[in-house]
Amino acid sequence: MVVRREEMDGGTKLARFAVDKGKKLILVSLAGLIWIQPIVSLGPLGAASSIAHAAGEQTTKLDVQDITSGAKLIKYQYTTTRSGKQVKVLADVIEVDLSNPYVEMNVMTGKGGQLTTRQSVQGMAKDTGAVAGVNGDFFATGGQGVAMGAAVTNGTLMTSPAQLQGMYAFAVKNDGTPLIDRFGFTGTVYAEDGSTFDLAGINQESYTTEPDKAFSHVNKMFIYTSAWKSEERPKASSTTPTEVLVQGGIIQQISIKSAIPGAVPEDGYILRAHGTAADYIANHFAVGQKVDTSYQLVSQTSGQALDPSELKMMIGGHTLLVDQGQPSSFTRSTTSISGSSAVARTAVGYSQDGKKAYIITAEKNSNSTGMTLVELQKFMTSVGVWRGMNLDGGGSTTMVTRPLAETEASLAFTTSNGGAGQRAVANGLGVYTTAPQGTLKGLKISGTSTLLIGATTSYTLKGYDTYYNPIDTSGIQATWKSDNGNVTWTGSQFKAVKAGSSVITAVSGDAMNTLKVTVLGGSDIDGLTPDTTYGSLDAGTTLPVTVKAKLKNGNTVEVPAESVKWEFTGMKAAVKDGVLTVQSVNPGAKVAYATPKYDGYSGTPIVLSASSEQIWESFENVSYQVGFTGLPADVTGSAAIVQGTGDRASSKVLKLDYDLTGGTGNKFAYAQINGTAGRDIPEGATAMAIDVLGDSSLNWLRAEFSDVDGKSVYVDLIRPLDFNGWKTINIDLSGYSIKQPAKLKRLYLVNLEEGQDERALSGSVSFDNIRFTAPASSDGDTGLPSAKVQMIIGQKTMTVNGQKQGLDVAPLVKNGTTYVPIKYILDSFGGSALWNSTAKKITVTRGTTVMELTVNKKEFMMNGSMKTATVAPIVTGGRTLVPLRLVSEQLGIDVKWEQKTKSITLES
Repeated sequence: MVVRREEMDGGTKLARFAVDKGKKLILVSLAGLIWIQPIVSLGPLGAASSIAHAAGEQTTKLDVQDITSGAKLIKYQYTTTRSGKQVKVLADVIEVDLSNPYVEMNVMTGKGGQLTTRQSVQGMAKDTGAVAGVNGDFFATGGQGVAMGAAVTNGTLMTSPAQLQGMYAFAVKNDGTPLIDRFGFTGTVYAEDGSTFDLAGINQESYTTEPDKAFSHVNKMFIYTSAWKSEERPKASSTTPTEVLVQGGIIQQISIKSAIPGAVPEDGYILRAHGTAADYIANHFAVGQKVDTSYQLVSQTSGQALDPSELKMMIGGHTLLVDQGQPSSFTRSTTSISGSSAVARTAVGYSQDGKKAYIITAEKNSNSTGMTLVELQKFMTSVGVWRGMNLDGGGSTTMVTRPLAETEASLAFTTSNGGAGQRAVANGLGVYTTAPQGTLKGLKISGTSTLLIGATTSYTLKGYDTYYNPIDTSGIQATWKSDNGNVTWTGSQFKAVKAGSSVITAVSGDAMNTLKVTVLGGSDIDGLTPDTTYGSLDAGTTLPVTVKAKLKNGNTVEVPAESVKWEFTGMKAAVKDGVLTVQSVNPGAKVAYATPKYDGYSGTPIVLSASSEQIWESFENVSYQVGFTGLPADVTGSAAIVQGTGDRASSKVLKLDYDLTGGTGNKFAYAQINGTAGRDIPEGATAMAIDVLGDSSLNWLRAEFSDVDGKSVYVDLIRPLDFNGWKTINIDLSGYSIKQPAKLKRLYLVNLEEGQDERALSGSVSFDNIRFTAPASSDGDTGLPSAKVQMIIGQKTMTVNGQKQGLDVAPLVKNGTTYVPIKYILDSFGGSALWNSTAKKITVTRGTTVMELTVNKKEFMMNGSMKTATVAPIVTGGRTLVPLRLVSEQLGIDVKWEQKTKSITLES
């Protein structure tokens, strides 16, 4: 066979198509599982149960979920032995009741129901309103995206089966009877002169036939309908086409040895011919003559003809997997679909009584390892499949199902593509509901299941009816309650009162639903960090104090303002609506701290200190690069340091010339600072001042900063620029949450598209004397004491400015690293340490430095930013000892080591 193949997990795979409708149908997905916590559902169907089969193999039902009337999702765990080891695989089965009048199966085809338009299974389900679906037939992944097998939708033959050996198809007849068989295609074209010619197929890609290995379109005639989207019919066929356009049974156009331009019209079809077929057209067709066609499917096992109109749906696949309730011999080679490898798989089958259809997937993801085809066969027989076949698998395997009370289908499991998401496929097998609207049967509570103390939240209700379809709940009145005092109902919302778990309940008539919620306590927190790091220590200063909590499960959440308690040192202050206001500064205090607390957990303090304005750049002695960038590229100009004019004639300035006449849309002219890298601003900067030479252009001026995480922060300087001459612009940075240390990357001019005709498109602005207000950096400015401290390794005494005093624990050397007791260092050099015994964390404050150290962890927080040390703090004798190098590098204390005497001298 000459079919295009693509790589699967562990091998190669054929590409594929999909089908529709039924009585009871089950789609099954399987994937290898490493470990899973069993889910036990209530009721006979939901109860966990196991089926033992073959030595060392077991199928365990984990959960049953209703999708709609007549369709349910059943989750299984399949246990088998592989390479001498027990392996557990997750499998998902959609069971469809083919006798239920309110459920159908049908083929989902690409985008808009047209061939050659691949789409994800979820996308097709959304477009067609399917409540569940899986990927369908194989297809040539390097081709146009058309199924290899037959596809019938609502009695219409979308594609005929390719001439390939051993390929099976699944179908459901109009009376709800399922069947799986091998099918061929037969058809005839009738000319007005009474002559006929054989049709080779309908809407087929080019391929190599089996077993003769011939080109599919050579000397053949095909029909292409409006279901074929592409204007190439088909591509890469190795043939020159002759095409005939037929509308209303009349020949409208004949194109000899060339394609008719454009797509197939909706009210007609195109006959596409080559070689002897093209000669037939030349000899027997003429524009204006009548032409007719007929075609049908033919069973290759019984020879019986099957009119597509007798079918609700049909979808093609690959090998037969199950026959008479037993694993069957493979009907074609499975090498190209990695048959012996454990990969994600998709299959379809039906029960012995023909009343159930099973759509099956085997998962391959972080929870499951996929299945071999032999394993898939055994699993299928264990869940009741009487006759079944393989659909496309590997990266194509996808299942979507609609959860109760939801309006759209979503992924039932993570595909083997992982982060790559869902593969776009040629077609899929969908499940549909035709039920009328019923009465309210059940409720579903939607909302957060994790709360923080003091927070209030609302929950919404979704409902489903007696047919398990979503129902409008906007007019439903429900009664709400909580089972304990951890969460209380306020009459309109729930409020988290204290740490612990609660079950909230909503009741409306006979419908009820519950949701378990957890109120997080201090023991659940692994970090509490304000977005604001620094502030000015002046009465009247205001700072936004949004706080984020890092949870022990790795998630990060914003803590509601009402959930945070604040402790103030060195000042009197208050926090209201997420804003801190300094009311007064304690006498003599040059540094103050605002420490967030949550249920006994103390977070990283905000440092407020006496600040001063520092000239950051006067442009007199610049050693870094300054450059111009325009956006879009048609924007031109220059940025350079030049001699000033007028009253700035004796100094240098940064001049930005711009021409925005080129390009369209929003326009920007950038003066880059230090190339694209930017330049560090003072640590803890809370305000910025800059002198600007305006040009009354009415454009905007902005500054772009880059914070410690590389995130850009945009600060408006002037909006609009409505003056000439020099003017000092003052900017409060405290409200921008610039996570420091940070850089100033560029100053730039903004000209938005809206109202562009009211602003100048060319001009020149200049900048000078950029200043930042930031905390004083010297010990004298922050009020920190100077001292000289001497310690000796192994001795529980130290001298401070010549005075001896005792230590609870001696300095020590461990694995080549010197450790010192942090408490005594802070006592001598100023600062404090707060110990959190639960988190094994110590928060050190000294001047404008705040460090958070965790015992046995190299990662530490420095002024709100994560850093990594070479070694971690330790605990000895009930005291925290920190690496000596960490003290010298981060706390601004000089350290000297005397090897001969094993003594340490610290000075500041």
